[in-house]
Amino acid sequence: MKTLIKNAKIVNENQIFQSDVLIENDFIAKISELISEEGIDRVINAEGKYLLPGIIDDQVHFREPGLTYKGDIESESRATIAGGVTTFIDQPNTVPNAVTQELLQLKYDIAAEKSFANYGFMMGGTNDNLDEVLKTNPRNVPGIKLFLGSSTGNMLVDNPETLENIFRKTKMLIAVHCEDEATIRNNTHTYKEQYGDDIPVKFHHLIRSEEACWISSSKAVELAKKTGARLHIFHLSTARETSLFRNDIPLKDKKITAEVCVHHLTFTNEDYETKGSLIKWNPAVKTQKDKDGLWKALLDDRIDVIATDHAPHTWEEKQKPYTQCPSGAPLVGHSLLVMLENYHTGKISLEKIVEKMAHNPAIIFKIEKRGFIREGYKADLVLVDFNEKWVVSKENLLYKCGWSPLEGMELSSKVTHTFVNGHLAYENGLISQEKKGERLLFEN
Repeated sequence: MKTLIKNAKIVNENQIFQSDVLIENDFIAKISELISEEGIDRVINAEGKYLLPGIIDDQVHFREPGLTYKGDIESESRATIAGGVTTFIDQPNTVPNAVTQELLQLKYDIAAEKSFANYGFMMGGTNDNLDEVLKTNPRNVPGIKLFLGSSTGNMLVDNPETLENIFRKTKMLIAVHCEDEATIRNNTHTYKEQYGDDIPVKFHHLIRSEEACWISSSKAVELAKKTGARLHIFHLSTARETSLFRNDIPLKDKKITAEVCVHHLTFTNEDYETKGSLIKWNPAVKTQKDKDGLWKALLDDRIDVIATDHAPHTWEEKQKPYTQCPSGAPLVGHSLLVMLENYHTGKISLEKIVEKMAHNPAIIFKIEKRGFIREGYKADLVLVDFNEKWVVSKENLLYKCGWSPLEGMELSSKVTHTFVNGHLAYENGLISQEKKGERLLFEN
C-alpha cells in the first residue's frame, strides 16, 4: 500500500518546510518536495495543513484490566488517535496491578487485540517485588513505574531500602510519581478536622502541597544521582521543583528528566471555583506562580516532555465528597489541540510542541523508529488544519466516561488525518475499524 501526502507543511526537528511524504506499508519511504503520483494507491492533498510526527503520550491510565467501567484500551485508544496521539505508555495501577511479568503480559495481550494506537506498558514496582522488576525485558517494556505518593490503585513504595535497591539494580528507565505521603496525610487530617469528608476542593493544592511534591522529588533526584539510575519524574506541578533539572546538556545525555502535564499548564487553583472536582488531580493543580514557573522551565528545556496523565473516572465518582472523589480526568484526545491553542496565542512555537510531545518522549524512552518524520521510520503521522474552530462538548467526546474538564473550550485547530504504522486510522471524524497499533520496541 502506497500513500502520498502532498504539499504538507512539515514540522520536524526544529524546522518547518513544505514537502511531500510517501508512505509505503508501515514506513516513511520518501520525503521530497515533489514526488510523482504514478503508481500511488492513495493521494491526500495536505495543502495548507501541517504534518506532525504522531504524538507520544508517555503517561496514561487506560483502566484495563479491572476498571473498564471508567475506560478501556479500545475506547481510550480510539480517542487517542482522533486527537493525533499515535503512541501511549500506560501505567501499572490497573486491577490487578501490573507487578508480575504474567500480569504485565496480560495487558500486552489485551492491547494486541484492542488498541488503535501503538502501546507500551510500564512494569510496576512495589515494596516487595524486586525480583519481578529485574526480570523485565528492556527491549519491549518502556520502564519501571514507582508511586512515591499514593494515588488511584494504591501502589505506594515507601521503603527506603527497597527504593535504593530498585534504583541501584535496574538499568531501565524509572518513572516516578513524587508526593510525600506523610505530608499529605498530615494536611488531610488538618482539613478533615475542620470539614469532615466534604473538604472544599479549593484546598486540594494545599493538602497535596508544594512541600509534599518538593520533599519527594528532591529525594528521588538525590537517589538517582547517588545510584546512577535513569530517572524520569512524571507530572511536575510546582515552580520550585523545576530547579532540580538541567538544561545545559543535550537530552540524550541527561539521566534525570522531567514531564509536565497539559492540565498543569492550563489550569490554576483559581479554576477550582468553576471546575470543582473535575480538575482534581494528583499532584494537584496549583497556583498561577507555579503555572508560570512550569511554562518557563518547559520553554528553557529544564522540562523535557508534555503529556496528559489521562485518567478517566465516571461522572458519578467525580461528584462524591472530597475524600471519596478520585483524582484524575480524561485528556489524551485533546492534548495536542490544547497545546496548539498556546501556539496560536504566541506562548510556544510549533517546533517546541513537536519536540516536547513527539521527539523527546522517543529519545528519553529510546523508542525505536518513532517520534520523528524520517525516511525509514514508522509512519506515525498527524495532519492538522489550523483554521477550523470547534467547541469541546459531550457530543464530540470519545472517552468512555463521557465527560471532559475542557467542555466549553473553543479550539482553533482540528486533526484531520492520523496514520498509525502507515495505516490511515482516523480521517475527518471517521475511525477505521482496523486496530493496527503495535507493541513498542526500545533501543536499550
